[in-house]
Amino acid sequence: MERTVNFYLRGMELAEPQVYEAMALFPLKSKLNPGPEYLTLSEALDTRMLEITEVSPTGSVPELRATNKGKKAVLLLDGEELVGAKQNRVLNTTIMIGPNSSVIIPVSCVERSRWHGTSPRMERSENVMHFSLRSKKMARVHQNLEQGERFRAD
Repeated sequence: MERTVNFYLRGMELAEPQVYEAMALFPLKSKLNPGPEYLTLSEALDTRMLEITEVSPTGSVPELRATNKGKKAVLLLDGEELVGAKQNRVLNTTIMIGPNSSVIIPVSCVERSRWHGTSPRMERSENVMHFSLRSKKMARVHQNLEQGERFRAD
């Protein structure tokens, strides 16, 4: 067992730090298993590899359409906010969208009393839903899933 652990640790390398204010994170990468290749929501939207729109011209509050036009998967994280279209929304779950594919993604409204377009597409936001709200939202999502429904929150 010790030989296996040592072999694996020798294959690790320290990547460039990611710094935010007074905190720095040093990613550890493995030469043995680099993991899946994907873009983040922000990277994919910024490069226009990902397009997120209403599901139809009339829209649907709890759903959006995500189209990945790229050759890499795109990772969308639970709680990330999207702004634009008919109403700002937040993702109800974490989703990996495969290359060259289109899926309907479950979202929740984070904006009151607006149901008109500000833009045809959703854009990224610098906001992520606060942990306590995300926890409450996920409790509702899990309750709906247990009842045989979808990834929806109220």
